[in-house]
Amino acid sequence: MLRKHETDEGNGAVPFFISQKMATEEKTVQVKALAEKLLESEPQYFLVRVNVRPINNISVYVDGDEGVTIEKCVKLNRALYKEIVEQDICKDGEFGLEVSSPGIDEPLLLQRQFIKNIGRVVELEMKDGRELEGKLLAADEKGVEVDEEKGKGKKLEAIKHFLLFDDIKTTTVKIVF
Repeated sequence: MLRKHETDEGNGAVPFFISQKMATEEKTVQVKALAEKLLESEPQYFLVRVNVRPINNISVYVDGDEGVTIEKCVKLNRALYKEIVEQDICKDGEFGLEVSSPGIDEPLLLQRQFIKNIGRVVELEMKDGRELEGKLLAADEKGVEVDEEKGKGKKLEAIKHFLLFDDIKTTTVKIVF
């Protein structure tokens, strides 16, 4: 049986899972605003994304132009936890909060992340299904420039691509040893 949740108007019902999704989205917006406010005084850091799961597990991903330390994540975690409780977004002890930098396997989402990774090898999956791998040369508000190498030895050819963010599905940094 599907649980129902009364709407504010009292004249209809909303399925419970939709009500839960709306509550989760609202919490995501609220936590994002709190995290951004906490980072305002330190412009070298920026919020990448916030993920709130229906069971109140909250993940906050923060990055910095020069990286982000564990100590910074711990400090932000403590301050954010306190704000979440004080703003009555979640009750003390009734949620989990994780503040970390995005892992190396996480896709790049923001222009600042692309700029930070200029000079590194990236893998791109395009919306049209193409895949590219190359050195990230530049990034601006519209897209990126990537130098892709094709062939081997004397037949090695460098091809520069100018790719619009609108055409890119995902971009990840490739670990090169």
